[in-house]
Amino acid sequence: MPLARSLSMTSLNGLPQWEDEDLPVEDLLLFEVSWEVTNKVGGIYTVIQTKAKITADEWGENYFLVGPYFEHNVKTQVEACEPPNPAVKKAMDTMKSQGCQVFFGRWLIEGSPYVLLFDIGSAAWNLDKWKGEFWDVSNIGIPFHDREANDAVIFGSLTAWFLKELSCQFDDKPNIVAHFHEWQAGVGLILSRSQKLPVATIFTTHATLLGRYLCAANIDFYNNLDQFDIDKEAGERQIYHRYCMERASVHCAHVFTTVSQITAIEAEHMLKRKPDVVTPNGLNIKKFSAMHEFQNLHSMYKARIQEFIRGHFYGHLDFSLENTLFFFIAGRYEFSNKGADMFLEALSRLNFLLRVHKTDVTVVVFFIMPAKTNNFNVETLKGQAVRKQLWDTAQSVKEKFGKKLYNALLKGEIPDLNKILDRDDITIMKRAIFSTQRHCLPPVTTHNMIDDGNDPILNTIRRIGLFNNRTDRVKVILHPEFLSSTSPLLPLDYEEFVRGCHLGVFPSYYEPWGYTPAECTVMGIPSVTTNLSGFGCFMQEHVADPAAYGIYIVDRRFRSPDESCNQLTQFLYGFCQQSRRQRIIQRNRTERLSDLLDWRYLGRYYMHARHLALSRTFPDKFEMEPSAPPKTEGFRYPRPSSVPPSPSVSQHSSPHQSEGEDEDEDERYDEDEEAERDRQNIKSPFSLGVLPQGKKKQHGEYRN
Repeated sequence: MPLARSLSMTSLNGLPQWEDEDLPVEDLLLFEVSWEVTNKVGGIYTVIQTKAKITADEWGENYFLVGPYFEHNVKTQVEACEPPNPAVKKAMDTMKSQGCQVFFGRWLIEGSPYVLLFDIGSAAWNLDKWKGEFWDVSNIGIPFHDREANDAVIFGSLTAWFLKELSCQFDDKPNIVAHFHEWQAGVGLILSRSQKLPVATIFTTHATLLGRYLCAANIDFYNNLDQFDIDKEAGERQIYHRYCMERASVHCAHVFTTVSQITAIEAEHMLKRKPDVVTPNGLNIKKFSAMHEFQNLHSMYKARIQEFIRGHFYGHLDFSLENTLFFFIAGRYEFSNKGADMFLEALSRLNFLLRVHKTDVTVVVFFIMPAKTNNFNVETLKGQAVRKQLWDTAQSVKEKFGKKLYNALLKGEIPDLNKILDRDDITIMKRAIFSTQRHCLPPVTTHNMIDDGNDPILNTIRRIGLFNNRTDRVKVILHPEFLSSTSPLLPLDYEEFVRGCHLGVFPSYYEPWGYTPAECTVMGIPSVTTNLSGFGCFMQEHVADPAAYGIYIVDRRFRSPDESCNQLTQFLYGFCQQSRRQRIIQRNRTERLSDLLDWRYLGRYYMHARHLALSRTFPDKFEMEPSAPPKTEGFRYPRPSSVPPSPSVSQHSSPHQSEGEDEDEDERYDEDEEAERDRQNIKSPFSLGVLPQGKKKQHGEYRN
């Protein structure tokens, strides 16, 4: 038997490189298969798009993404080119000669990876034959009316066909690794294994099908994970065949991964296999050259949001915008899954606390969740028109005032301020003031909702009575449309809006990962998440005191809903108590956590999954040493040495702390010292050393 090769890596400029000279990357081909390659449907698109650069840096010309061909996507996202690998070109030509359209090119994203796209429509005439073959190998029947499942069969059959044509051309090397994402790509994995292709397979589930359905039905999901009759639940929801495709993919894969610890627990019960590796989702982090540039961006975009507030609350603007905090929740309109129900209840309690303590802080909360509308409502548009008119009036009067002041000073006179404004100016200003008179409350929604009476957010607002009254310290604005810089109301892109806010609130009940709080973190904006979200679990594991770094984690797993809501209320109230300096310190800390979410560090988990798949598929060629799973010892942020500006650890007996306390905190806080210590806690990617012969480990011992 030939000597097995040891899998190991070192880090060069933060990027993984092959260490063993006997294992050049030319000996391997990596194919990553997903329905969302160049085709944005949900969050998996973000995962694949942002991860492409780190993977392309590692694999170079031997990395290929495989997805479906849609002309409207290809025209704007893909540049056609010839395959650099002759074996790939030959496999494509074979498929084309038999009537299947295959497209090859470079995806125009960071890293410019190669993409291989199959035209589902051109191969649809094979559907019945392929469904029959799939039944023969898996006993899974696909109903004719499920378009998505039928497309998955065509896509998977084309993928398996391609891998077969490719592997037939190779004798000993290169070895092929195929990584499949979600059940839509799983058919290709099942068929590849049934045909015994020499391909190392990985399957990643980003959320279980049944988990999402059950949570949306307001079922106590996490406390009953071991109680569900899985087949019965899937059958009642008419997704039994999809569930079977997902479960078969999980059990056929050499390596099974999922995106978070909480989803790993879910998958173990729903899909009956414990994941081998947890592969957290990352982002491409771009650092500013100036240390506090993100703080400047916060100030700039906060001013833009304040302009919108001036118009929306005209006639009721009896609160100081300097003492106003902007909170927001954003994402798909899943009322309970995204935690909007708990957030609204917490806002009602927060409003009570702020009124009782007579605080001068006002909170404006935005709900950015798309719903069916009949465009903007008149009152909201009128508010922005009134604001603009008042601005024009003020500019006109200021110009006349300036000229008179200038002329008086030229003559060496101090102008009589009682005469510098004439009667016309006074009349114009009085008319402007009268135009701000309002006989109704500022609207709680910016659009006319199509089904106003059955909208869960609006119905909850009616129940708790948050109607933007003058006495309310919490104001609510539902914006049922994604943000756009071309909007006549709030002309900001999502990223600009997030940078201008003070706190993102995402108390989700079902969130396998959670890109929204992760995006807040890399922009230096504190956020609220839960221990039922993958992001929240990840931060709990890697940050000793998450709240000090602006990550507030609500316990929705081991507390009752009412206790969780009280905890969320305390987080929000504590945040309102912070001084401006405390918020600045906290934003600095939050932004430093972005290193934890960089693919340059999180890519190590995907590397480990690929190494594990190779060692399991080709045990005579590849080995892994026992310490191979990525370790997190030391990969952890400690609690800051200075008093952290977090409500969880710095609550005061009264709403207002003393000035002396503020001064003590200023003395203890050293930004540069803290930043350097945090940088030291980001370790270089793990190393996989040489395993002595005769000491192979069993597969189960590699589980992460």
